[in-house]
Amino acid sequence: MSEVQKSGISVEPKSGTCEVKNSSVSVANATVDSFNKNLMARLTTNDTFEYLSDIRMIVYRAEIELRTLNRGSLQKLGDWSRSKKITTVPGKQILPAKRFFRIGTAEAIPWSGIKKDPVTGEPIKDADNNDVWEGYCVDFIQKLSEDMNFDYELVIPADGTFGIKLPNEKWTGLVGDLVRGETDIVVAALTMTSEREEIIDFVAPYFEQAGISIVIRKPVRKTSLFKFMTVLRVEVWLSIVGALTLTGIMIWVLDKYSPYSARNNKRLYPYPCREFTLKESFWFALTSFTPQGGGEAPKALSSRTLVAAYWLFVVLMLATFTANLAAFLTVERMQSPVQSLEQLARQSRINYTVVANSNIHQYFINMKNAEDKLYTVWKEITLNSTSDQIEYRVWDYPIKEQYSHILQAITQVGPVKTTSEGFEKVISSENAEFAFIHHSSEIKYEVTRNCNLTEVGEVFAEQPFAIAVQQGSHLQEEISKRILDLQKDRYFEALASKYWNQSLKGMCPNSDDNEGITLESLGGVFIATLFGLALAMITLAGEVIYYRKRNATQIKKQKKRKDKGYKKHVKRKSLDKLQLKPAPTVSLIDKPFGPKTRVSHISVYPRQFPFKD
Repeated sequence: MSEVQKSGISVEPKSGTCEVKNSSVSVANATVDSFNKNLMARLTTNDTFEYLSDIRMIVYRAEIELRTLNRGSLQKLGDWSRSKKITTVPGKQILPAKRFFRIGTAEAIPWSGIKKDPVTGEPIKDADNNDVWEGYCVDFIQKLSEDMNFDYELVIPADGTFGIKLPNEKWTGLVGDLVRGETDIVVAALTMTSEREEIIDFVAPYFEQAGISIVIRKPVRKTSLFKFMTVLRVEVWLSIVGALTLTGIMIWVLDKYSPYSARNNKRLYPYPCREFTLKESFWFALTSFTPQGGGEAPKALSSRTLVAAYWLFVVLMLATFTANLAAFLTVERMQSPVQSLEQLARQSRINYTVVANSNIHQYFINMKNAEDKLYTVWKEITLNSTSDQIEYRVWDYPIKEQYSHILQAITQVGPVKTTSEGFEKVISSENAEFAFIHHSSEIKYEVTRNCNLTEVGEVFAEQPFAIAVQQGSHLQEEISKRILDLQKDRYFEALASKYWNQSLKGMCPNSDDNEGITLESLGGVFIATLFGLALAMITLAGEVIYYRKRNATQIKKQKKRKDKGYKKHVKRKSLDKLQLKPAPTVSLIDKPFGPKTRVSHISVYPRQFPFKD
C-alpha cells in the first residue's frame, strides 16, 4: 500500500462509455486488479491481518485468553479465536454473565406503585432503604428478568410522568429518559402513539386494548322513614290542613244557619238525621280523604255545594300525592345522569377533569386542534366563489365542536396533578356532580375496589400498552419473542385476573334496582300507624278515667238524693199521722190531664245509622 501511494498511480476504478475507446480506463482498472492480487497474496501469509470475504474487511488476527480472578490469583478458563470460537480448559465451565438493564417505570395503580404497609400506610423499604414497588408491571419485569437472565434497576422519572413533547422538540418523563439513554427499557402503562414511535421503538403489546373511560360516583340514596312526607312541600301540607279546617267550620256554619238543614227542618226530615256539630263537621272533612268517605252528607243545598267542591279538591290532591309518591320512590333507582362522552359534553351540572399533561389531556388538545383545522378548511371552501364548490356551501357548520367544549370545561375546572387526586374528587362528590376521565384500565381497577364508584359509557380512543426500548435496540426483537411465548402460556390473563378481580365486587352491598321499595323509605307509614294505635290507647285510658270520675260523681249525687228522699219519707209518715194531704208537686202540676197522644207511624232505621239518641 505504501509503494502504491509513493508511485502516484491512482487505483480508483474508472468508468467509460460504450461508443468510444477509453484506454486510460482499462489501464487504471488493470492497476487496481494488480493491487488487489498483490494485497490478497500478502494477507494469506500474514500473521497479523486477515481478510473477511463475507463482509469484505481486513481485520486483526486475534486470539483471546480467558481468565478469571479467584482468591487473588488469575486462573485460565479457556481461549477464543475467530475460527475455533471458545475452547475451555478441561474441568472448567464458562457461563454468560447476567446482563444489567435500567428499566424505567412510573406510578399508575395497579400497573406500578410503591408498596405500603396495610396497617400504618407507610411505604415499605428494602435493605438499601429504597422504596419497594409492586404492581402488574413489576411482576412482569420480574418474569422477564428470570426468563431472559438479567438484573435490573427501577428508574423513576424526576417529574413522575410518562412523557410529553415540549415546544423545543424535547421529551419529558419516561420517554425523555429513554431518548437520552438514561434507561434501557420502559415497562409501564405507556400507550403507543405516533409521536412516540418517531423517537423510540415499541415492542409487541403486552396488554389488551385500553382506552379512555369516565368514572363517576354512585348517587347517595338519602333514605328517610318519612319519605312520603317529602312528596309535598311544607307549604302544601299547611295549605291542606288549612283547607280541611276551613271546610269543617263552613259545614258547621251552613248546617247551623241554613233553613233547609236537617236540624232546622224537622218537618221535611222527621226521622233522625246526622247533626253536623263542630266536632262532627271536622270528622266529616277528615274522613273524606279516605276511600270509605265521610259518611252521610249534609241535607242543605248550600252545604252539599261546599261538600262537592271539597270532594273535588280531595280527589285531585290524592291523585297528585299518589303520582308524586311513585315518582319519588322511583327516582332513587334511576340510572346515572350521563351515559356517554357526548352527554357529558352537552350537560352543565356535572364537572369533569383529567390529569394534567397526561396523554389523555393531550388527546383532547389534539382533537380540539383537529376541529379548529376542519373549521378553517370548511370556511375556506364555503367562502370560495368558484362555481364548482357551491355544493359545500351550507347554512350551518356540519361538524359538532364537541371537544372544544370539553377542553374548555376541563380548563375551567382545572386538571388534577395526580390520578389519586382525581379519584378523591369523584368520591367526595356525594351528589354525583363530578366525573373523572382517565385510562379505562385504572378506572376498572378502582371500580372493583370501591363500591361507591361506577364506570359510565363505553371506552373510546382505544390504544394498546407496550414496552418501549431505544430506537434501533437489539432488545426489541428479543423481548417481542418472549412476550409471544408468554401469551401462548396465558401468562397475561392470569396476571390480569390478579389485579382486576371482579369477585371483589361481590363484597359490596346489594344495590339491585329491582329489589323493590325498602322499609327505610316507607317505615314512616308504619310509625304513623303505631302512633295512631298509641294515641287510641291513651284516649281509651282518658275515657275510662273520665267515665269513672263522672260515675263516682253521679253516685254521690244519687246518694244525696236518697238521703233527701228518706227524710221526705219520714216527714210524710208524720203527716200521715196528722192525716194531712201533701201539697201537689211540680211533676204533678206539669202532668197533662186528658187523652193520651196516639202513635201514628213508626220509622225503622239501620242500627248503625249515625244519629244521636
